[in-house]
Parts: sequence; C-alpha cells; structure tokens
Amino acid sequence: MPVALRLPWALLALPAGLVTDRVDRRRLILGMDALRALAFLFAALSLWAALPLGAAPAEGVSSPGLYLALLIAALVVGGAEVFRDNAAQTMLPALVPSERLERANGQLWSAELLTNALIGPALGAFLIGLWLPLAFGLNALAYGMALLLVAGLAGQFKAERTNRRGWKAEIGEGFAFLRGVPLLQTLAWTTGFWNLFHQMIVIGVVLHAQENLGLSAQAYGLTLAGGAVGGIAGSLMGARIGSALGPTRTMQWMLAASGPCFIGMALAPGAWTLGLCFAAMEFTGFVWNVVSVSTRQRMIPDALLGRVNSLYRLLAWGMMPLGLVLSGLVVSLGEGLLPRGTALVLPFWVAGAGSLVVAALVWGRIRQGFAGISH
Repeated sequence: MPVALRLPWALLALPAGLVTDRVDRRRLILGMDALRALAFLFAALSLWAALPLGAAPAEGVSSPGLYLALLIAALVVGGAEVFRDNAAQTMLPALVPSERLERANGQLWSAELLTNALIGPALGAFLIGLWLPLAFGLNALAYGMALLLVAGLAGQFKAERTNRRGWKAEIGEGFAFLRGVPLLQTLAWTTGFWNLFHQMIVIGVVLHAQENLGLSAQAYGLTLAGGAVGGIAGSLMGARIGSALGPTRTMQWMLAASGPCFIGMALAPGAWTLGLCFAAMEFTGFVWNVVSVSTRQRMIPDALLGRVNSLYRLLAWGMMPLGLVLSGLVVSLGEGLLPRGTALVLPFWVAGAGSLVVAALVWGRIRQGFAGISH
C-alpha cells in the first residue's frame, strides 16, 4: 500500500481489530480477498472500456470517469487490506505451534518481500507494457487463487469469548491490556518511531541517489532491490538469530544497529555501498519484526489479539506519513543554511541519531519487560 495512504487507513485499524475479535478470522480473510479481487477486476474492466486513452492534458485528467473508477478501486483495496492483514496476523498462532511463530512469521514476510518488492514491480511493468488492463486482471485472478488456498484451511479461527459488550467497551479492553503490559508498550512505541525514521530516509534516498550520487534509474532500482534482499534475509534468519541470542538481545542489537545503517546511507559514495547499507537496514528491521511480532502473538490472549494488534498498526502506520513530512521539513530548513547536496542527506543523519537515541532509551526497558514476563 502506498505510504501516502497509510494515515487514512490507519484510522481503520481499531474497527478492524474489533471485527477480527468478533468473527471467524478465516472468513474475514476470505471476504476481504474477494472484495479486493472484485476491485481489481473492476479496475481492469474500467481500463478496457476507456481504451484507447487520450493524451494527458496540461491540467486535470483526460478521463474523469476512469480516474474515479481507479480511485474507488484503490480505496476498496486499501480498506480491505487493513482488515485482511490484521486478521491474518491474528490467525497465525492458531495455525502453528507457539515455538514456531518466528519461523512462520519470517517465511511469510520473505514471501511477501519476494513477490511485492522484487518480482511484482518488474512483472507489473512488463504486463502494463503488453496491455494496460492485463496487470489489474491478473491481480484479480491472483486473489481468486488466494481465496482457494485460504478456503482449504481447516480449524477453528473464531476467538472464544464469554460475552460481548459494546464496541467502546471492547476497544477499551484492548487499550487496558496494552497499558498493563510495559513490554508491549515499549515495543509498540519503538516500532512506531522506527517506521518514522525509516520513511524519512526512504523518501530522501530518491533525491540523494539522483542529485548527489548521479545514479541512473537502473542503478537506483538495483539499490532498492538490495534493500528487498536484505529484508528477505532478515526474515529468513530472524528465527535463528532470535534463538541464538534470545529475544531480548536480538531486539536490543537490531535496534541499535539500524542507526549506523541510516547514517551509512548518507556517507555511501556510490550505488553498491548505498545498496549494502539499504540491505543492512532492512535486515535489522525484519529481524526485529520477526521477534517482536512473535513475542506479542504469544503474550496477548487470543480473544484480545485482534484489538491489541490493531493498536500496533494504528501507531506504526500513523507514524509513517509523519516521517515523510519530517524529512521534507529537515531538507527545507537545511537548504537555508547548507549547500543543497548536504541538505539532502540531513534526513539520514536525523534518522540515524534518532534511532540511536530510541535504542538507548528502550535498551533497559526491553530487558526489564522480558524479565517481568518470565517471572
């Protein structure tokens, strides 16, 4: 989902958590995937009906009807994704044993990165080049295949609850549980701030690569691919690292290591070094995700998991657009005092310093939190 749309969709996190804890999570996933399949099919048919497209005008859009259709499809896909992803992450503990959660989460994220960040963009561009509606139509088909896979899952995926109260009271239960577990609060805020710093450099790296390093579009694409490869490696190795170091030290060191990665991107002299820093940054982030998400899946009761998980998504997604805004402000302020090239890398320095500060602040809290739940 585009980062610019994360903030409005973050507002759906709380109702998504409420619904997730009230209904069969498998059926919720099926419903949301069916909705997304229909939205992509609608987009494909709208594009087909609008062909051939007119030349882009100097102002406005050449086909207002098509623009509205694509906007509606994007809104449906984004909204359904909020409900679907929350339900999927909540349902996972019912599918695998507790001791295998890290491995399962890592495999899911690696598959998602492989398809979304490596295969998907290149394949999408190729299909659009062949015929504009084709990529949207095949997306609809892919969701249809996903429906068949999820429909074949056997088991009970509805949380056992003794009673149902009003929606305000039920959301309040999620807040109350989160407030009562210091470790979960620490992990939630840390994830939110890391996402903020991450978005500061993701938006900044475009201008840095183009204006400071002079990278071509192909070289920049390979740099982004390096980040995806690092994320895949972190997802696949997260379980082993967590097992070797323990969850406390794994999260402490991954968080501390992300700061130098941000700063290293500002100092990178070329595409290869920038790509390596990007890969290292994503590696640390996904190892953190594997361990932290698995930890909270174990700690939160099944009947509350959807609601508490939604609070994480609200914080994580809500902080991402703030990172974009902060990156722009830092560059704008820097350009009034420094040469443009220097100002463009200021977000990397701010993100690196901020990440190190956060790591120092939560280092002891993470250790105390795990010590508290072990007794």
